[in-house]
Amino acid sequence: MANLVEIRDLKVEATTDSGRRVEIIKGVSIDVAEGEIVALIGESGSGKTTIALTLMGHARTGCRISGGSVSVDGKDMVTLSERQRAAIRGTEVAYVPQSAAAAFNPASTIMEQVIEVTRIHRLMPPEEARKRAVELFRALSLPNPDTIGNRYPHQVSGGQLQRLAAAMALIGGPKLVIFDEPTTALDVTTQIEVLRAFKSVMRKDRIAGVYVSHDLAVVAQIADRIVVLKGGEVQEVGATADILTDAKHPYTRELLAAFEPRPRAADAVVAEEIRPLLEIEDVIAGYGPLQSDGLPLMRAVQSVSLKVEQGRNLGIIGESGCGKSTLARAIAGILPASAGNIVFDGRELGKSARERTRDQLREMQIVFQYADTALNPAKPIEEILGRPLAFYHGMKGKARDARIDQLLDMVHLPRSVRHRHPAELSGGQKQRVNFARALAAEPKLILCDEITSALDTVVAAAVIELLKELQRELGLSYVFISHDLSVVEAICDEIVVMYGGKKVEQITPAALKAPQHPYSQLLFSSVPKLDPTWLDGLQQDPDLVRSYCRK
Repeated sequence: MANLVEIRDLKVEATTDSGRRVEIIKGVSIDVAEGEIVALIGESGSGKTTIALTLMGHARTGCRISGGSVSVDGKDMVTLSERQRAAIRGTEVAYVPQSAAAAFNPASTIMEQVIEVTRIHRLMPPEEARKRAVELFRALSLPNPDTIGNRYPHQVSGGQLQRLAAAMALIGGPKLVIFDEPTTALDVTTQIEVLRAFKSVMRKDRIAGVYVSHDLAVVAQIADRIVVLKGGEVQEVGATADILTDAKHPYTRELLAAFEPRPRAADAVVAEEIRPLLEIEDVIAGYGPLQSDGLPLMRAVQSVSLKVEQGRNLGIIGESGCGKSTLARAIAGILPASAGNIVFDGRELGKSARERTRDQLREMQIVFQYADTALNPAKPIEEILGRPLAFYHGMKGKARDARIDQLLDMVHLPRSVRHRHPAELSGGQKQRVNFARALAAEPKLILCDEITSALDTVVAAAVIELLKELQRELGLSYVFISHDLSVVEAICDEIVVMYGGKKVEQITPAALKAPQHPYSQLLFSSVPKLDPTWLDGLQQDPDLVRSYCRK
């Protein structure tokens, strides 16, 4: 089989804060055959995305391709002019980003944006392009394929938008598609639907793919071969089944080990009942104008009750749109609850953060899913971490500087990071800064909203171990909102399953293998396995389960 892609001795340099040039991709060589899907796997900073972007002749700001060749269908993307590269992007090589939301213009309809590449490159008449777009919507298993293009990006779900981003990439008829962590932010049931759709279209049209991911279980379902990267170098290459069952390199085995269930410490025998640290009762929260009953038009959380005991953790899981994050924002007072009670450490809290004391705000912190929007891009990391130290503890000068170093140590970041801005950090590094900022307040409870979704598997496992360690040392409690069941299972004492704004089941990790509610059964059966045949053999009917849940 002929190679569509031949990367030979690729080198990429980056400029450091001091102006020094360092080599971040160190002589990498990779082949991709026609119709083959090759996964690039490795921890944050391993060079996965940097290598993938060179397939379009692109290097991120502060980086440059300093050596080697990147041949796509016989054309060296390194030596082409920018004009020649522009003619290839979208037609021969296409890109599906991690965040589809960032790829769409909120002011234009979906159809206008999906067919834009055909207009730019004059590939086909507008009517033919619309017809082709509808065919792709249908092939990608999107609902209402004939009319979904008339909507705006905010009017579709995250999983639908990710598939629409794939349609945008595929409409130009590319020979190669780059998938850059396209399912990272999706819940497990949506992820399965998206992976199935990607795999079906790629197979049918014999399109080659480069799939960037840190999730080996996801890669197992879609990739023919795996390239393992670390520190800008290839550690191991092999067929997917061979890598999963007989990995040779110690680093590959470390990645695989990170997927194994992490043992939980045995629960201590409790002599007396533990007083709840957090107790919420019949909370209703949502969006839109208040109705005559004082409740919002869109009720994202409907009469949810739960409690978290001191030193213990509660997981909240469910698909996108089930109300998980809205519930976290209501608990934190960011989105005031419309009804119900929130009691924290024995005292009833005001529904809005503005109605809470400084100590109440300090003792309950929230870490958001998207560090990109949570961190001020104009401020260096030391200012971002220094602000809560000054606000809550009055720290300044040497004491403040010493505490910033301690916080960076706690989240496993080098102290030199303090002088950088968020844009200069990887996604995983930004999320760890996000968590360090919460720790700066010295809270009793941390609400964690998908905090590991941007981290590679090894780093995520290390962060979970770190959180356990901090919990033992500081007596912290966590509320984990996540679609990653392995994370919730590893650290939570109780797990709440939400669907349609309601709590449908509450179980312990030990009972995960035998959930009672049909939606819980669907959710837990949707977690990818380290088995290349798993997705093709999976038999479930999500629509049937969801229709049952709506009754």
